[in-house]
Amino acid sequence: MISLDMTLHKNDANFQPLTPLQFLERAASIYPDRTAIVHGTERVSYRDFYRRSRQLASALTKRGLGAGDIVSFLAPNGPPMLEAHYGVPMSGAILNTINTRLDAETIAYIIEHGSSRVLVADRELSPTVKDALGMLRDKPLVIDIDDPLGSGGEFLGECSYEALRSEGDDDFEWLKPADEWDPISVNYTSGTTGRPKGVVFNHRGATLLSMGNVLSWNMPAHPVYLWTLPMFHANGWAFPWSISIQAGTHVCLRKVEPKAIHDAIRAHGVSHMCGAPIVMRMIVDACTSFGPVSEERIEIATAAAPPPAATIGAMEEAGFRVTHLYGLTETYGPAVVNAWHEEWDALTLDERASQKARQGVRYPVLEQLMVADPESLTPVPPDGETMGEVMFRGNVVMMGYLNDPDATARAFSGGWFHSGDLAVTHPDGYIELRDRSKDIIISGGENISSIEIEGVLYQHPDVSEASVVARPDEKWGESPCAFVTLRPDASGVGSAEIIEFCRERMAHFKAPRTVVFGELPKTSTGKVQKFLLRDRAREL
Repeated sequence: MISLDMTLHKNDANFQPLTPLQFLERAASIYPDRTAIVHGTERVSYRDFYRRSRQLASALTKRGLGAGDIVSFLAPNGPPMLEAHYGVPMSGAILNTINTRLDAETIAYIIEHGSSRVLVADRELSPTVKDALGMLRDKPLVIDIDDPLGSGGEFLGECSYEALRSEGDDDFEWLKPADEWDPISVNYTSGTTGRPKGVVFNHRGATLLSMGNVLSWNMPAHPVYLWTLPMFHANGWAFPWSISIQAGTHVCLRKVEPKAIHDAIRAHGVSHMCGAPIVMRMIVDACTSFGPVSEERIEIATAAAPPPAATIGAMEEAGFRVTHLYGLTETYGPAVVNAWHEEWDALTLDERASQKARQGVRYPVLEQLMVADPESLTPVPPDGETMGEVMFRGNVVMMGYLNDPDATARAFSGGWFHSGDLAVTHPDGYIELRDRSKDIIISGGENISSIEIEGVLYQHPDVSEASVVARPDEKWGESPCAFVTLRPDASGVGSAEIIEFCRERMAHFKAPRTVVFGELPKTSTGKVQKFLLRDRAREL
């Protein structure tokens, strides 16, 4: 047995705190002339990306910002948002990216709750920003982003973002974290059932999740990444940092629209992108209207609600390879991946799509993942039938909720992060979501997964969007109620046809008993607001 020399200890030579900020420094030193950012006609090299980020850090430092201070950004995807992911923490401050679709009251709450000292906001959002500032007693320093690709708006700030950045020094000696546990960002949840909670990330978790993205996606050197995923959403799932690892190119889109996505892929040779299932539907529709986007296969990662098998199949046929990810803001974004097996390539398209609809297994940087009874913490049997709560444990789990110790304690009960998502574990160890705990439908004593019904509804050729909730039922206690958005060219589709379509493809007791047609209410991040649908269902 080797005897460990107890005089060994950490020192500068063998230990440095982990931080994703070094990824940009490395890319700029090795590939200074490679294009880092594409934004309209603007091209930014890695040399300038690093320089501009250091300028921002220097300017914030000169303004008195430092450790523990929160700097908020409210802007669409673009160069300032990418620079913020490096420049703000390079100053020692904490980055807070705010959802651009939020109302003024919620924005004001986030600024006040986090005690943001600076708000950098895009002029296009000035009406909402002005209303939010009017609700605050202690107003932050306001800086305007004047993007030439935007539609303008009122100047509300002391100066423009470019003017602020120009105050900084090109060669600023940026601050590495004293401890990798130091916070790097705070992201607020969407707040669909109450006030949003501030989820705190640290440098260690951000570094590991960034590397996990590259590993789990087998991302090669120099990917061309299209930003359809909002950077305000869990720091863009850490991809602002991940892309620098491989010295890739960020292609920015201010607005996620079918034609814009289609044109960007063709113009820039996009190789990778992320998006919710609704983005995949946009792509399928765009390919139908405007033709194929590339002769090369394009990688797309999707998360949020499980994409219907029909949508995944359509994407495969359009030349995209879909990787299904799963995670939450509390896990820095995706921490579970549907790791693909080569033998599955031999399956039929429908069978492959069904396999891809599963959430999968843990990222290589996530220590533990289980589906278990939330009280006893006993794992469910891997039978693909028994439901339990998805739980996480590891370094890519949040530090906790900002200024909310009670919510943090509840989330970490028993030494696991409780996701609130219900899932099963299949015999091969892959997990599959069945519902949120509050969305399960209990009809006649039977548990019915709303996600299962939604998956069947999406198979109907005339259904564009679908969401299913419980409706009070005198006989069964609850019964499934489907809210459906039809495609624009659909005609003559009624409730009876939809219900019969479902009954032909699943157990009759699971099929919806009620169908309501119309647009679905969504949160600012595009998630369906099921609590509003439940209210509607109770009134039917």
